[in-house]
Amino acid sequence: MPHAVIVAHGQPSDPEPAEAALADYARSVDALCPDITVVSATLAAPGQLESCLQKLPDDTVLFPLFMAKGWFVTNALPKRLGDRPLHILDPLGVDPELPNLVAQALTEALAQRHWQATETDLVLAAHGSGRSRNPSAVALHFAEALGQTLPFKSLRVGFVEEPPFISDAASKAGAQAICLPFFACTGGHVLEDIPQELEKAAFQGDTLPVVGELPGIQRHIAATLSKAFLST
Repeated sequence: MPHAVIVAHGQPSDPEPAEAALADYARSVDALCPDITVVSATLAAPGQLESCLQKLPDDTVLFPLFMAKGWFVTNALPKRLGDRPLHILDPLGVDPELPNLVAQALTEALAQRHWQATETDLVLAAHGSGRSRNPSAVALHFAEALGQTLPFKSLRVGFVEEPPFISDAASKAGAQAICLPFFACTGGHVLEDIPQELEKAAFQGDTLPVVGELPGIQRHIAATLSKAFLST
């Protein structure tokens, strides 16, 4: 049976909870892949990726649960593989289907609240970076594509690590507003930084789960893995 590994950054300061959460996530994807064995590893847990890959064949596929095709995906991850010719897929955040998938999830969230998109402000809370333009560029490109799919009253993008910050983006949102964390996993930024920024902005709206945990995303990852093996 083919094998796939879902790889995420993890939490360097406290690796075990993130490692366990990713393992649960991988088990959910595995249940949607009857012909593929799906496991997981974070980069932050010392030796976890190497230990995981040691047991797997060279036709194993890696799915980066990241939002940008940045340094961790293009440099850190390949370096950790050494000489093994494993296939690394594109990360979740640059998947061309992602705007449509998120639009579907947002449509469901709006329906549950009996809200209309044209009357709702959307705040996209992303990571950003003080060193690289790539993370913010990916978030802005996603926001543009999402806005063309689902017409919100306003679509504001704010970042944790660069201006405009999340508090800036959320400060003028109305009471009928949604904050969507543009993150693959729930980590420190999502649990601490985003709530602090929203509180600073006196944000009155609702906050959804991170993109990686929205309805339909795990099923899409399962389909992506299946396609990867069909094309090899």
